[in-house]
Amino acid sequence: MIASSDTQVFPVLWQDDHLVLIDQRQLPERYSIVAIRRCDDVVRSLRSGIVQGGSALGLAAAYGLYLGATEIHTDDPTAFWERIEAIGDQFKQTRPDKAHLQWAVDTMLGVVHHSSASIEDVKGQLLAQAQAMQAEDFSLCHAIGDHGLMVLPDSPAQLTLLTHCNHGALATSGYGTSLGIMRSLWREGRLGRIYAAETRPTLQGSRLTAWECVQEGIPVTVVTDSMAAHCMQKGLIHGVLAGADRIAANGDVLSKIGTYNLALVAQAHNIPFVVAAPVSTIDFAVAKGESIAIAERPAEEIYQIGEQATSPNGAEFYNPASDLTPAHLITAIVTERGAFAPDQIGTLRTPQLG
Repeated sequence: MIASSDTQVFPVLWQDDHLVLIDQRQLPERYSIVAIRRCDDVVRSLRSGIVQGGSALGLAAAYGLYLGATEIHTDDPTAFWERIEAIGDQFKQTRPDKAHLQWAVDTMLGVVHHSSASIEDVKGQLLAQAQAMQAEDFSLCHAIGDHGLMVLPDSPAQLTLLTHCNHGALATSGYGTSLGIMRSLWREGRLGRIYAAETRPTLQGSRLTAWECVQEGIPVTVVTDSMAAHCMQKGLIHGVLAGADRIAANGDVLSKIGTYNLALVAQAHNIPFVVAAPVSTIDFAVAKGESIAIAERPAEEIYQIGEQATSPNGAEFYNPASDLTPAHLITAIVTERGAFAPDQIGTLRTPQLG
């Protein structure tokens, strides 16, 4: 069961017979809820940016697969499998860069593939699996937050940390990975302030991370991405918190564009650079990060803000969604199973017992 409070944010929730999503495109100007009852509408929500963040995308896809299963009307197990597998592929293609999304879809498909129950019973098992994944994600984010306490400096008594993009409640089941560490620090009285890098071009830091902090009364200062080095040089930052879209077996991290910049600057100023992500984000089939494809986002994210053009006609644009941070720039990778040096994450290949 997921505990809640007056300030708790749940970006993906199942209520009765439908999925409820926070439309993250509308924040911070408007808090808008979207109710979804059809599989195709879940697919569109992932593509359009209503849902953002690897874990939240995975949970939405899991519930979407259940909705898709309820829309399949056949008594033929083979036909059911072929259709549900096609739906899974459709969800995977919405954000192929998100390892947790791929893992969530494969987990749901595994329920169908390994079940000997009737088709109607399998549909119920799919809903139960999606709900279990949500509860597990909430629990593991709390564990990530608590493990992160061990890798940040003991002094000063209240830390000032820089974050990039949004890896918080809105990106997960309701607590966060890198912002889960923030929340655990705040609970322990060890957090003084968050500096939220705005995160161009779609401003997840200034729109979403800052919004989460305001909801909980956590002091937050929004800075442009170009101010990060200046803030470190002035001694304003005691550590950097980042998330991950995919982690290679050697500890290289693919994350939101601009993360690599921060890792370089943090190393130059001898400041801890901490990545927080669930074990499911680690892709042990990828030896090194250099082999991970980086998706490109639409050019209009760069050349306009709202209806306002910010660049002249005739200019060309390059808009990679992510960049790669080499393992040697990372102080620690914090997972639900503990904090590890990047070259130690191979130990996580063995499932935890108990």
